[in-house]
Amino acid sequence: MKNESVLILGAGVAGMEASLLLAAAGRKVHLVEKEPMIGGQLIKFEEVYPHMECSTCMVAPQQQAVLQNGNIEIHYLSALEKLEGSAGAFKASVKKKARYVSLANCIGCGACYDPCPVSLENEFEEGLAAARKAIAVPCAGALPNVPAIDPRHCLFLNGKDTQCRACKDACVFDAVQFEDKDETAVLDVGAVVVATGFGLLDVKQNPQYGYGEGKNVYTALEFERLFASNGPTGGNLTLRNGQTPKTVGIVHCVGRSELGYCSGVCCMYSVKFSRFLKHKLPDVRIREFHTDLCVPGKAYQKFFEKTRSEGVEFVRAETVKIASKESRLQVLYQNGGRGEEVFEADMVILSPAMIPAAGAKELAEVLGIKLDAKGFFAGRPGSLSPVETPVEGIFVIGCAEGPKDIPESVAQAAAAVGKILSLIPHEAN
Repeated sequence: MKNESVLILGAGVAGMEASLLLAAAGRKVHLVEKEPMIGGQLIKFEEVYPHMECSTCMVAPQQQAVLQNGNIEIHYLSALEKLEGSAGAFKASVKKKARYVSLANCIGCGACYDPCPVSLENEFEEGLAAARKAIAVPCAGALPNVPAIDPRHCLFLNGKDTQCRACKDACVFDAVQFEDKDETAVLDVGAVVVATGFGLLDVKQNPQYGYGEGKNVYTALEFERLFASNGPTGGNLTLRNGQTPKTVGIVHCVGRSELGYCSGVCCMYSVKFSRFLKHKLPDVRIREFHTDLCVPGKAYQKFFEKTRSEGVEFVRAETVKIASKESRLQVLYQNGGRGEEVFEADMVILSPAMIPAAGAKELAEVLGIKLDAKGFFAGRPGSLSPVETPVEGIFVIGCAEGPKDIPESVAQAAAAVGKILSLIPHEAN
């Protein structure tokens, strides 16, 4: 008899969609997430294209539905370490790191944060916000709203100050539990879905773009947080020098030539950034620099044309580099055979290529499947379905399979669920 439970790796938009669809079909889902919360990269966004819908309004109901579904068991701070067996009868070993905070006892009051004497870089806010503490939730509105303790930096847990119990003393609900231990769960499942998402190219590898050293050059995710109403500036477009930009350059295709592929979504999220800017700063001058423009489908074409009608300039640029001139930035670019031209800007936004998520190579080895030439999980040779892998019973969805936008990721989640339900049909008792 085949096991009807399903293991899903990654609780971003694709992983959550697959979990809810399977749960609705009566399947037990083990949702494995490396972070202490669910939602993935989407929760960093303020709005999503092409209709500029509120991202939180879209994803929060999904998060709540996952948290409240009795058929879905979430394994936070967890990763797959070993997988044995075959379709219908996999045995998965999942390593779960200690949270050191009780999900049952914590009410999310945040009283434990301020007493903590340790301050760390705020990774979620892309280093733009005030430091976080060794005990913290990753961001405002995180679900579940329960902090985790970073044992590498907690003075009590790393042994640097065994008398420090500041967070525990501040909690009247006995939620802080220093005695928690890492553990390994062995799960019997019939199928596995890989939904581990994506990363972005480290733009520091491309010094010609002038990123770093406190300049007003931002990556895509930094700008997302700068614009977000729950971000470090409350949604005010205030630059590192405290000023509001009057001219902005947006550079597409960062890393494309080195990686050898088009991410397919960078053009549209770059266009979205122009809409962000025009919404907050109607008089701002914007110039977008691109090699090719990827505008797929009728909804995206309309989105692009609307943005261009608002006065946003689109320029084909074969090469781009960023230089500083006094307090401003210079975008130096070549457009055809006309030689180098210059656009002066207060702010530059870089749109880096999407790359495989960290740990993809190691996970592929555990799963016994291969990566493609670009480092994403490879599909089954000869198959018309992009969600199938060479190993029966293992499926890959969303950006784990390759760069794509939210609707396509959700569509792949549904496709994988359909495959699983046909591969392992429900057997009546």
